[in-house]
Amino acid sequence: MKNIRNIALSAAFGAAALTPVAVQAQTAAPTTYVNAPLAAPVAPAQPKGRCGIFQTCASTKIGLGKGDFMIRLSAVGVLPEDRDSKVWVNNQAMANTRVKTTNQVMPELTLEYFLTDNISLDLIATSTRHEVAAEGGALQGLTGHGKTDAGSAWVLPPTVTVAWHFRPHKRLNPYVGVGGTFMWFHNMSGSGALGLNKLNSGFTGGPSINAGVDYQLVGNWFFNFDVKQMFVRMHAWAENDGETLKVKAHDSLDPTVVSAGIAYRF
Repeated sequence: MKNIRNIALSAAFGAAALTPVAVQAQTAAPTTYVNAPLAAPVAPAQPKGRCGIFQTCASTKIGLGKGDFMIRLSAVGVLPEDRDSKVWVNNQAMANTRVKTTNQVMPELTLEYFLTDNISLDLIATSTRHEVAAEGGALQGLTGHGKTDAGSAWVLPPTVTVAWHFRPHKRLNPYVGVGGTFMWFHNMSGSGALGLNKLNSGFTGGPSINAGVDYQLVGNWFFNFDVKQMFVRMHAWAENDGETLKVKAHDSLDPTVVSAGIAYRF
């Protein structure tokens, strides 16, 4: 009996000695779990492929700058001013008679290259048809008509412009420029009025100034608005078949050219 009591006491003391070890083991485990390092987040896979022609992507260059080449298609309005007109009939000056040239709207193609971030060189090409008439003054007293139609002509006015751009590499980029205009008149035809079936004009040209703005719409596509003022004189003459009647005119056409269009940057 005494041996049984000694065994029971020994077991009780052993259990008591083991209890702190178990508690320490239980509290140590959560501490190890809480301090475990967190896994780094996985970045989503980026889609592969080229940027679409009508998309603005991370690789898309914003604004315009050195080395850019643009092709622009615009609608252009050519508005002749007809200042300082002079008209002669068989070398007799017609006092207070003036030349009137009609307005015209046509498509226009422009090529532009950026020499630096701020300086570009562009060439415009278009051809417009205009009707020409003489009106008022002494000619009206001679013919009895307020206006005498002279005929019609097509005009090819290539214009080279050097422009300064104020905000390179920005979506909105205004500019001003100076240049030169050269005018060829072709496909000319007399109206037949007063028997004037022949119409001719000499080659002419003059300086020009302009102002405009480019705005980047999406990707490499730009909207452009431009106003040019050209300073050009026209020298024209009309004759009848027998060359017995000749009407000569000098006119400061000085057209204002307004255009708006879409450009693509290469």
